[in-house]
This record gives sequence, C-alpha cells and structure tokens, in this order.
Amino acid sequence: MAYLVNITPRAERDLAGLYRQINAEYSGAALKWYRGLKEAILSLEEHPNRCPLTRESDKLRHLLYGSKPHIYRVIYHVLEKQKRVEVLHIRHGARRKIKSSDLEQEV
Repeated sequence: MAYLVNITPRAERDLAGLYRQINAEYSGAALKWYRGLKEAILSLEEHPNRCPLTRESDKLRHLLYGSKPHIYRVIYHVLEKQKRVEVLHIRHGARRKIKSSDLEQEV
C-alpha cells in the first residue's frame, strides 16, 4: 500500500532555497537535477523504510541524493499507522549533524 508523502513547510523552504542556490531557473542541467531530487522524494511513497536510519535519531530516516561532493540528505520519518511519510528537512550532506531544533515544525 502506498504512503502519502507530506513535505513540511520547513522542507518546502529548503527546496525553494536549493532551487535558487543552484540557479535552476537559468540552467537546464540544474533544473533536471532539481526535478530528480523531487522525484526521489516522491518515490518514498513506495517502500519508505528502504532508506537507512539517521545517525542522529533511530526514529528518522534519510534519503541520499546526488553524487560526491554534492550529496543532499532528505530527512524524514515514517508514520506507519497513518501510512504517511513526513519530509522534515533537506540539507547538504556535509553539514553538521542535525539538532532537534532544526526539525521543529512551524505552524
């Protein structure tokens, strides 16, 4: 059964910032890469538990996208009872470990 993939406002801001950062509006290659990232995120609707747990928490998983040195981490958690995936944060893989404050949801 498919899971519903929900991209939180924080993750939406991360995606928008990344879009601007890589100049996807002006580069065909960057736009293709960006669209691939979004497809990878949406692919979590099928088998979201296929990705490993994060080193920061055993309740969070991360999808890695890209190739070195441009690997991005999509941090998410799976809500089994609701059959939902909550995408919490998207960040460059070389950044410091995430803190709980990095994942706080704003209303």
